[in-house]
Amino acid sequence: MGKRRAGREVLRSLSKKQKKHLREFGEEHPFYDKVFACCFIGCYCCCCLHLCFSFQSEDSDKSSAESDSETEVEQVSGYHKLLATLKTSPESESEEEEDESESEEAEESEAEVDSEGSQEAGEGEGGEEDKNDAPGEEEDTAEQMLSQEQADGTDTSCDPRHGVIEEFTDVKHESEFSLETNFMEEESGDCNADRTDSNPFKQHMDKELEEKEIEKMTTLPKTSSQSQWPRLGQLIFSSTLEKHKTLKADKEVDVKQLHLHKPLESTWPKVNKPFLSAGDKPTDSSFTPLQRELFCIMNSYRDLFYPERKALTNGEEIRHTYCLHALNHVLKANAQVLSNNAKRRDRKPGADTDDHRDQGLTRPKVLMIVPFRECALRIVHVLISLLEVNDKKKIEVSNKKRFKGEFGSDPEEKPPNLKRPEDYEAVFAGNIDDHFRIGVAILQKSMRLYAPFYSSDIIIASPLGIRTVIGAEGEKKRDFDFLSSIEILIIDQADIYLMQNWEHVLHLMKHINLLPLDSHGVDFSRVRMLNLNNWCKYYRQTLLFSALQDPQINSVFNKHCFNYAGQVAIRNVPLTGSISHVVVQLPHVFRRLEADSVTSVIDARFQFFIDKVLPEYRDAIMSHTLIYVPSYFDYVRLRNYFKKEDLNFTHICEYTKKAAVCRARRFFLKGEKQFLLFTERFHFYKRYTIKGIRNLIFYELPTYSHFYSEICNMLKATDSGVDATWTCTVLYSKYDAQKLAAVVGIDRTAQMLQSKKNVHLFVTGEN
Repeated sequence: MGKRRAGREVLRSLSKKQKKHLREFGEEHPFYDKVFACCFIGCYCCCCLHLCFSFQSEDSDKSSAESDSETEVEQVSGYHKLLATLKTSPESESEEEEDESESEEAEESEAEVDSEGSQEAGEGEGGEEDKNDAPGEEEDTAEQMLSQEQADGTDTSCDPRHGVIEEFTDVKHESEFSLETNFMEEESGDCNADRTDSNPFKQHMDKELEEKEIEKMTTLPKTSSQSQWPRLGQLIFSSTLEKHKTLKADKEVDVKQLHLHKPLESTWPKVNKPFLSAGDKPTDSSFTPLQRELFCIMNSYRDLFYPERKALTNGEEIRHTYCLHALNHVLKANAQVLSNNAKRRDRKPGADTDDHRDQGLTRPKVLMIVPFRECALRIVHVLISLLEVNDKKKIEVSNKKRFKGEFGSDPEEKPPNLKRPEDYEAVFAGNIDDHFRIGVAILQKSMRLYAPFYSSDIIIASPLGIRTVIGAEGEKKRDFDFLSSIEILIIDQADIYLMQNWEHVLHLMKHINLLPLDSHGVDFSRVRMLNLNNWCKYYRQTLLFSALQDPQINSVFNKHCFNYAGQVAIRNVPLTGSISHVVVQLPHVFRRLEADSVTSVIDARFQFFIDKVLPEYRDAIMSHTLIYVPSYFDYVRLRNYFKKEDLNFTHICEYTKKAAVCRARRFFLKGEKQFLLFTERFHFYKRYTIKGIRNLIFYELPTYSHFYSEICNMLKATDSGVDATWTCTVLYSKYDAQKLAAVVGIDRTAQMLQSKKNVHLFVTGEN
């Protein structure tokens, strides 16, 4: 009874958004990581052994329901259905028992942890955890959202007649935004504006491929060429078809020569003005140097991979650029349909209508994948700004208030006095919920948010949000027909998905541009032949933006992009690595391990660690050893081995409860635990400073190169005059060339890969 009463008290302190997230996924986002004094059931998430927790309570549905009905049936989310189709691995049983015992231990020592937290706050550590996990962080937004639902009068998502809470979609304005029943407005003057032969949109979409060319693209390897651009650097152009002319960077850009749809010519310079410097030439006042070169590639409808997107510096520049390209594409496509509607209306009976093939099998044309709701909010704001010609001509935006309530955040909700790196603040700004999807319909001077997918032009979603719609094989309720005619796929901040669940991205790529299972009311006389032939993937343009080079991201770009126009990848090599940002005097030992293949390197690294590295640290004199583990698979494997060998260690991962984190940090600082297993995802979401480190072991090179210097600089957090005893050991193989170059630089990487000996580097803090 005590546990159940404690569970109810914790539930009352949660905001409605947090309760909804807990009910749907069984756990909070690792960013919040609050301690719940209640029962948890362990279950394994798909494609990774990350442990999820599903909450069970009799009152959970009542306390978190957004409906006024008291007889609402318990919700069974799509994500739970997805989990139900998965097989539990044999290792999960031991994980369940362990985490249940940890939960009980956390409950028993709750009072003790609170006192420890207040004590650590005096040291400048524990206080930041409590502030970061403020219970009322989203209450104001949730209340505001509910009041807006009642004011709008369009809420059908919480109708008790449905029995479960359904996702809200706006069906009220269906006829107003229908492409088939509307016509181009005469005053727009765009009926024939985009019909010139030099228009990139028509050049790309109207090209008719032959079966020989399709066969060539599926069988022959790609040919590549290199080019050096002033701002982007080294570009790799690749294509399977006949060699295309090498694209050259435009030194100056005239907006009128870019074939932008009419309203964008006047709105883009105003919207992009904050990013322009005073030194830009008058003829080049609408694009920054980076935007000019990126848009030059985008407007050629080639695939693009740009791995140097930084949230602090160029993130917003890039977002504005791809929003301009996507909106330009949608406006041109819709204008073509509306213009042909008028021609079909005025045509004589019996006239040939084959010239009016202007649509796909489904309406959605652009799919934008972003990690957080804040990103979707900013995208919609950019789209609205680009459509508003001036302050007097505001466009009509349906469901705008509801959108702001669900995707916005209150700046005052941010916990005060949190010291985090600037890049962390930039990435985790605003609403960081990672489960969402929203359809956007655009028709001339109006925009409709929350449009049903099959009535949308643009779909903005997170990988998890789109995965729960696609579903898993064998599920009765799953849908991916709306992905059949996607013409532009934009994957922004792809590196963050490595910290979430990369399998969701792979699942999306397997289900995009497939033939739909249903017709969905399409007029086949207006469907392009490329869609009827199931060749849409050869016309789809993919824009991939990331903060780093990674084999998994490269694999998506190389194996899932089939654009006949070719691909462009930016491949700049780092001259200096992040090791130059280490400010403590520390000897770095890079130990090379040998592996026969990429698949065998995982086992080879584990064997090398337990045979060659770990024995050197078993002695008590090598206490305070932090082992940095990027992969959760490796973390579980090492944790099980340490338990089997009965080593004196503690561990922290992204699923460790706050109470256990406090205990682990305290034990490690005081030397009561010799080893600390520390995962990269925990560092990504929390960025805590771990005190007491004297010896560092990088089990694998970090995914983010700047994490290397951040972890090394944690040694200065405890200045006890033992600098000479500090050590840093890094394990690497020949398959870690990209990560190694990001840490030590390209010149040292070449030397280290040629030599099979261990490399010793000493950083003085001035390198």
